[in-house]
Amino acid sequence: MDGFITMDHGSGGVKTSELIDTLLRPAFANPALDALGDGAILPAMPGEKLAFSTDSFVVQPIFFPGGDIGKLAVCGTVNDLAMCGAQPLWLSLSAILEEGLPISTLERVVASIAKTAREAGVVIVTGDTKVVERGHGDGIYLNTAGVGVVRCPGLSPDAIRPGDKVLVTGPVGDHGAAVMLARSDLGIEADFISDCMPLHRLARAAWEAGGVRCLRDATRGGVATTLNEFTEGRSFGVQLFEQAVPVRPQVRAACELLGLDPLYCANEGRMLDVVSPERADDVLAALRAQAGGEGAAVIGEVTERFPGRVTLQNSYGANRILTKLTGAQLPRIC
Repeated sequence: MDGFITMDHGSGGVKTSELIDTLLRPAFANPALDALGDGAILPAMPGEKLAFSTDSFVVQPIFFPGGDIGKLAVCGTVNDLAMCGAQPLWLSLSAILEEGLPISTLERVVASIAKTAREAGVVIVTGDTKVVERGHGDGIYLNTAGVGVVRCPGLSPDAIRPGDKVLVTGPVGDHGAAVMLARSDLGIEADFISDCMPLHRLARAAWEAGGVRCLRDATRGGVATTLNEFTEGRSFGVQLFEQAVPVRPQVRAACELLGLDPLYCANEGRMLDVVSPERADDVLAALRAQAGGEGAAVIGEVTERFPGRVTLQNSYGANRILTKLTGAQLPRIC
């Protein structure tokens, strides 16, 4: 295969077949994909409810500490399904490639996709590839769609009640800080690693512990924006406790330097859990027993004091209203 993507790789002819047969099929080999139909034939799931999600990924740079666009694409859709209470099973993968993209770069991304899919227990069963002219695609864009079987029905903001506890599975803002520093020339030397990871095991641990009302992965807009989506137009609010929110010191320092707030920084491996107060300790223990959940913490509670609002209480007892993110704190984050 040539050393760079050319327009011929998107022609549907010999070069397209070469790309599929020498790179994509070997990486994701499975019977549903090997049929090379216009779609995948999946096994029937009688009596089961299915969850379906889709997402697109345009992160820049495409490789960053702790991940890359390929890992991000798998994790993003796997996590969206897990937040629906579903066990992720199947993914589609579509790639828009720019003319001139080094084949070696594509090979790295494909290998990352395959590795992350294996770790998440999902199978890539169908996909598509398009090539755009040089200067029109920024290297590579990806889209993944996923299907999973619902194992924990009823997860929704509608299920939230005053008195419920709000948990997070680890330090917030890691992904936003890692991407921000990877694309900057600030000369900051610190250990910034994205939190990008599949959340299906943590979600299952929470379901099995019981009492879970609602789950969300706090991606673009961060923790503050995600919680605002829970409270908007409702008779309850969420109060966070500043001292309880875990933030790595280097992330806090970088955010202070750039005038950012970690509560609005993107995460790609952090789950927010709203849990009944009776089961909060059980869920917390279950999360901490899982890889990636060791830093889980209770960070707030659902309250009737500030209906429709998210507030942050500092160590002096003063409350600050956290609204949804306005503008793009950090574009091209996922």
